[in-house]
Amino acid sequence: MRRPESVVVVGAGLAGLRASTALRARGFDGRITLVGEEPHGPYDRPSLSKAVLTGQRTAAETDLPIAPDLDASWRLGLRAVRLDRAGRSLSLNDGTTLAYDGLVIATGAAAAPWPGPGVPPPGVHTLRGRRDAVGLRGALSGGGGLLVVGAGFLGAEVASAARSLGLPVTLVGTGRWPMERAVGPVVASVLAGVQAGAGVDLRPRTTVAGFLGDRTLEGAVLSDGTRIRVGTALLALGARPNTGWLRGSGLRLSDGPSGGVHCDRRGRALEEDGGPADGIVVLGDVAAVPHPLPDRGSPSHLSIGHWSEAVDRADTVAAALLGQESPVEETVPSFWSDQFGLRIRSVGLPRFADRTEVHDHDPVRSRLEVTYHRGGRMVGALTVNRTSRLAAHRERVRREWNRGRAPV
Repeated sequence: MRRPESVVVVGAGLAGLRASTALRARGFDGRITLVGEEPHGPYDRPSLSKAVLTGQRTAAETDLPIAPDLDASWRLGLRAVRLDRAGRSLSLNDGTTLAYDGLVIATGAAAAPWPGPGVPPPGVHTLRGRRDAVGLRGALSGGGGLLVVGAGFLGAEVASAARSLGLPVTLVGTGRWPMERAVGPVVASVLAGVQAGAGVDLRPRTTVAGFLGDRTLEGAVLSDGTRIRVGTALLALGARPNTGWLRGSGLRLSDGPSGGVHCDRRGRALEEDGGPADGIVVLGDVAAVPHPLPDRGSPSHLSIGHWSEAVDRADTVAAALLGQESPVEETVPSFWSDQFGLRIRSVGLPRFADRTEVHDHDPVRSRLEVTYHRGGRMVGALTVNRTSRLAAHRERVRREWNRGRAPV
């Protein structure tokens, strides 16, 4: 890539901010313009499902710090709608265009919508941005029961927040236990016991057949025919990378678990033929990175969707955009969740394991330490209230992922 004179960063969240900061740290002194769909600057998204819902922090208190010497122009409240690679420009939804020499795609992901049937009535929420958190916080403050549709980490965190407020909670999920896909059956069964002990009404292997109410939510009908009366529901059905504005651009895009903009290990966006696109890099939830554990049947690229990806890959992406040399090793994703009094921390990709080893399980002190393995090597680890144990596991995962891999 040639060194750009001006850079446009599409996405004014954590990934966009980290990419901009990394560009400055690497000596880029040209113009940086950040485009953000929301009307405010970057904020700490993980706090929304925890401290903001419980009232420990306001939405405004989640702002991320911005270095005074970032020297960037901000175009907030605007959305990119089309990319013209030939003209090296992008169109915004207010009818204006922005020219670029270098482009950072950091548009993140959106909450997956209700798949049907019908249109959910008011009272059915999603949780992705600040406005969502404020709306859901207001609904929970009004009392009444909460129905959580989707038993992944987000659904479990919101269930925890609602129970801490004293609200009845019903958690509906298609698996045997909440979070099973992410952490495996051994850990998920332990966490399910904690949730049930905290008063959550768990409905495993269940879906919502439809919602009740027209002008406002009155309840839901479950797939087993059960009717639940609630005034608030949360759809926690996963996320979809924001790639709609890139359709027809010639970049390689995909949906599903490997969805997003495909990129190489340096973060350079890939064209449909697989070669790197000139002057374009990708970072954050919208990036589909090369699969760190490729084997038969696995997708070539994977959207990790963790906070750590935007942080750990920012410098590599900035170096690639500036045409600078930078050693590249496989980064190890990390994730954390605070729920029901537990500090859950994980590294690697536990969901790709075919075997789980339990190293410590102390139900009395709510402690747990497990490692995940696939094909004879360690692919992840998770601890509950044993955070100090995680650093060594992360280093082992990093070594094993990079073993035998040629440097880039």
